[in-house]
Amino acid sequence: MKILVTGSGGQLGSEIQDLVSEFPELQFDFTDYPELDITNASLVSDLFKQNKYDYCINCAAYTAVDKAETEREASDKINLTGSLNLAKACKPYDVTLIHISTDFVFNGGASVPLKESHLTDPVNYYGVSKLKGERAIQNTLKKHFIFRTSWLYSTHGENFVKTMLRLSQTRDELNVIADQIGTPTYARDLARAILLIISAKSTSYGLYHYSNEGVASWYDFTKAIFEYRKVNTRVNPIPTEKYPTPAKRPHYSVMDKSRFRETFEIEIPYWRESLKACLDRA
Repeated sequence: MKILVTGSGGQLGSEIQDLVSEFPELQFDFTDYPELDITNASLVSDLFKQNKYDYCINCAAYTAVDKAETEREASDKINLTGSLNLAKACKPYDVTLIHISTDFVFNGGASVPLKESHLTDPVNYYGVSKLKGERAIQNTLKKHFIFRTSWLYSTHGENFVKTMLRLSQTRDELNVIADQIGTPTYARDLARAILLIISAKSTSYGLYHYSNEGVASWYDFTKAIFEYRKVNTRVNPIPTEKYPTPAKRPHYSVMDKSRFRETFEIEIPYWRESLKACLDRA
């Protein structure tokens, strides 16, 4: 099976590249901007015309949450137009599209883990643009998998784990938000799950939630990072209002993964175990 991976230089795309040797039955074509600009419909169409892909994993995304508040056009261009271009290119060539979305499509007002059927109501424009992308794919292409994930980190790229470790090198104490609740997700776990689904040739198309198991605040997450790395920097819990940002964040975005587990029968690791695995690899 031949697989196109877009945005392959990001966290998830890089983890997929690291796992290639575990899936010898799969053949990959890794692309990234500017080699492939998914917002250019004719470029995307030509690539699909020239190659016989079975799957496209779309890891390309505009993920600058705060910048998206003012760069709405840029956010829509990648998260909506780019996603739609890929869906339209997949359709005539019978390619299955695997697309990554976000927990930020929710408003944070829930108090129990969110199912795929839960009402979406983004509180920031990044979430709006990702939701538009989801809907464009759903309205265009039957053969798709959309995986909403949350708080992604990895040994690759820039992420919360690396930022906290970097800050700890020059500061005796850090103030970290304690009233935003979600689940950290190791990109390597999501990458492996996607490749297992492809390898199994699943046709259970649709929308799924995938994050690691468990619940944490950013404060809990930071404490765990420092605990595993034996960092002595003090961590102080603070409320969201003490750390204002251009974009609002949902206060609660823990996702229910039962549909994913029951459909694919893939074990989802607990977030602390995955964090330790990531730090051991770094």
